[in-house]
Amino acid sequence: MKMILVRRFRVLILMAFLVACALHIVLDLLPKLERRAAQPSGEPGCSCAHPAAEEAAPGWAQARGRPGEPLAAASAAGDSGWPNKHTLRILQDFSSDPSSNLTSHSLEKLPPVAEQAEGALQGQDPGVPPPQDPAHRPLLRDPGPHRPEASPGPSGDGSLLARLFQHPLYQVAVPPLTEDDVLFNVNSDIRFNPRAAAAAAAENPDWPHEGPEDEEFLPTGEAAVDSYPNWLKFHIGINRYELYSRHNPAVDALLRDLGTQKITSVAMKSGGTQLKLVMTFQNYGQALFKPMKQTREQETPPDFFYFSDYERHNAEIAAFHLDRILGFRRVPPVAGRMVNMTKEIRDVTRDKKLWRTFFISPANNICFYGECSYYCSTEHALCGRPDQIEGSLAAFLPDLSLAKRKTWRNPWRRSYHKRKKAEWEVDPDYCEEVKQTPPYDSGHRILDVMDMTVFDFLMGNMDRHHYETFEKFGNETFIIHLDNGRGFGKHSHDELSILAPLQQCCRIRKSTYLRLQLLAREEYKLSLLMAESLRGDRVAPVLYPPHLEALDRRLRVVLQAVRDCVERDGLRSVVEDGLDPGHRVSAGR
Repeated sequence: MKMILVRRFRVLILMAFLVACALHIVLDLLPKLERRAAQPSGEPGCSCAHPAAEEAAPGWAQARGRPGEPLAAASAAGDSGWPNKHTLRILQDFSSDPSSNLTSHSLEKLPPVAEQAEGALQGQDPGVPPPQDPAHRPLLRDPGPHRPEASPGPSGDGSLLARLFQHPLYQVAVPPLTEDDVLFNVNSDIRFNPRAAAAAAAENPDWPHEGPEDEEFLPTGEAAVDSYPNWLKFHIGINRYELYSRHNPAVDALLRDLGTQKITSVAMKSGGTQLKLVMTFQNYGQALFKPMKQTREQETPPDFFYFSDYERHNAEIAAFHLDRILGFRRVPPVAGRMVNMTKEIRDVTRDKKLWRTFFISPANNICFYGECSYYCSTEHALCGRPDQIEGSLAAFLPDLSLAKRKTWRNPWRRSYHKRKKAEWEVDPDYCEEVKQTPPYDSGHRILDVMDMTVFDFLMGNMDRHHYETFEKFGNETFIIHLDNGRGFGKHSHDELSILAPLQQCCRIRKSTYLRLQLLAREEYKLSLLMAESLRGDRVAPVLYPPHLEALDRRLRVVLQAVRDCVERDGLRSVVEDGLDPGHRVSAGR
């Protein structure tokens, strides 16, 4: 009798174990089954989140209840109170799963349709045979004349910003563009064929299928240049002298896209000291997301080194607007956006290392911290309110496989050491050595560095260690003003050491000097122009008011530094017209 009871007990334990395993499997498969059930009939299955599925299964943020509600009360609220067990298990899983090593920090591989969209940009190499598929034919340059149109801008007609851009100093045209002066050659007669892209998207189960397949296309099935996505128009518009034309309407449209386009995938960006995410949109464009880490009124502590401070998302946004107001147009478009951390990051990422770092804070907020060299831990987690997080989205430049860029060490790079100083900090004649070193011994590169110096000083950015140029244009091209997250950290302090290149070389481009003088006038006050330009951003106000006031103060410091150079060396020696790409710099000056 005793043996029979023991056997029955063992059978019961085995049955309980099998039931637990079955429940575990059902919980794992439940989200996929819900998404498939929500698909329209006849549509192939896909693991991505469809709108219908989102309606059938409310998002985590919607299911959490009120931020101040206790966990027990939220659980008692039923379906609308708290996420299911599957979601909680995902967020609380901090185990070292060997499979997580399969996913790296690097960017996710683009789906085939995105690769084809990028492939439309690639010019045909003389040494490479053309692709046989007509869908992959390169675009050729449009020989038609450019018709300038007034950019609507963020402020509308009759604004101070509109008046500034109508000023003669902002109407100077770049030299006529040849095929060697544009990054990509475009011809509207050779069109990017979207049918091949649509077919590739249909074969990819991870890509969302929304809306009519030919919604954006002409009746012929081919997309006209005007129907290209705005990120592609931005790439096509890059030339030797500027990232975008002042009259290019695609730039303002791209800013709107950055704030509204549906995010379809997210991955951590490799490299860098702090967490940054690469976001891919439904129109196949990509942007770099920098999340909010500090409030706008928080200044960099006085004892912090420039290389140890947080990067600021609002500095990236403000840098784009400042660069455009200065007339440089060397910063890629950047816009602010409120992002849903669950629906737009956690639910769409395939990066397991990022996915595993989500958790729920004691304040009942959704948090994650990712992986990076610094500030990626539970103590430095990024938390939403309750699941909304603010950040900046910077449009990607063309892929390096399509348009190679060259990285240059900034001659006035800081030592990035707590005790050592860089050579330029101890040698007052350092600029003479720079001017005898290529590419600063000819062309207008030294004037571009002066432009970048003024730009950085106005922002208070001490972190300019490298800069980039497009390889196609050689040394006769502009400097791309990338990575401006350490600007606007201190409004109460002007870091005069940033002006060292200008003070040591005593050189400035004539057009830059005239525009700086214009922006110092009361009727074109820089702080007012910046405030108006930033007002159109989705996360406005972007800058804390004292930072706007600091711009006017620093502008006066720059002008005084130029006046000091003029008094010492003479106007003709200091102020130069550097627009002509054939202009040469005398190394002996």
